[in-house]
Amino acid sequence: MRAAYVHQPGPADTIVIGDMPTPDAGVGQCLVRVTVSAVNPIDTYVRGGLVAMNLPLPYIPGSDLAGVVEAVGEGVTGFAVGDRVWGSNQGLLGRQGTLAEYAAVDADLLYPIPEGVSDEIAAAGALVGVTAHLGLVREAQLKAGETILVVGGSGGVGSTVVQLAKALGAHVIATAGCDDRAEIARDAGADELIDYTIEDIGEAAKRLAPSGVNVWWDTRREPDLIQAVGAAAERGRIVVMAGRDAKPALPIGPFYVKGCHLLGFAMFKATAEEQRAAAEDLNRWLVSGEYHPRIAKTFALKEAAIAHTLQEAATIDRSATLAGKIIVKP
Repeated sequence: MRAAYVHQPGPADTIVIGDMPTPDAGVGQCLVRVTVSAVNPIDTYVRGGLVAMNLPLPYIPGSDLAGVVEAVGEGVTGFAVGDRVWGSNQGLLGRQGTLAEYAAVDADLLYPIPEGVSDEIAAAGALVGVTAHLGLVREAQLKAGETILVVGGSGGVGSTVVQLAKALGAHVIATAGCDDRAEIARDAGADELIDYTIEDIGEAAKRLAPSGVNVWWDTRREPDLIQAVGAAAERGRIVVMAGRDAKPALPIGPFYVKGCHLLGFAMFKATAEEQRAAAEDLNRWLVSGEYHPRIAKTFALKEAAIAHTLQEAATIDRSATLAGKIIVKP
């Protein structure tokens, strides 16, 4: 099979396009013919060695995929040859990734693609959708009628959080730094917007939610916990899922007096059961239109290095050139 791979962790330009053995469907696995994969920041971190993991070498990056089941391994009962499926959590923790024509995937990390949902949308919404669901439902336990503030509401995860929070019945405030980004957050369902280039986010949050926000979701690499605690309601929940090297100050007094909770998580450490619960809701919202992943760029497999370079520019270099998901078609 054709695949994009690296011989050792390294820069995007070390990605090679070549032939690798087509994997077999092992016990509990499905062999999936990949029709679409998606590129995420974590894919570039692992490929580049910024996040150290034991990798099979040569290593194929990529967490997300959509495709068709080509073979079913021993013990698999939930899928059959010909089923359309999507999944995430590949390319991590010793697993090969999805930038290839085929992938052997544990069946408990695969989900059916609903009728009427394209492979492109299913792949684009995989990791970001499961991440947002875990943070909102498992961690923050967001309830209908509560107020959530999403810092970075136009980004890949941020705009997904906005959509899922609306599907859960919340009132959503989002931040954006320009008119185009504000439009993305508004399209995702944000009820109110804060332009952080002209107004302090914490002060704006107090103006828009005088009683405080129930959930503060921060996507920044440098979360501001002083802002978050200051804007939080009684028993407010603060979710962080970025900022690996950040060491923000935490105002202990108001944090414990308000009874706040600081919640951090990594999507790929969630159990298969937790991810499946997220996927079931995501499938329902994909069908209803409440969840509609935004695709920014589409590349061919031979352009995998370009796709990774673009993703790194958006996340590591913090460029404003990417407004949606990158997908790759073998």
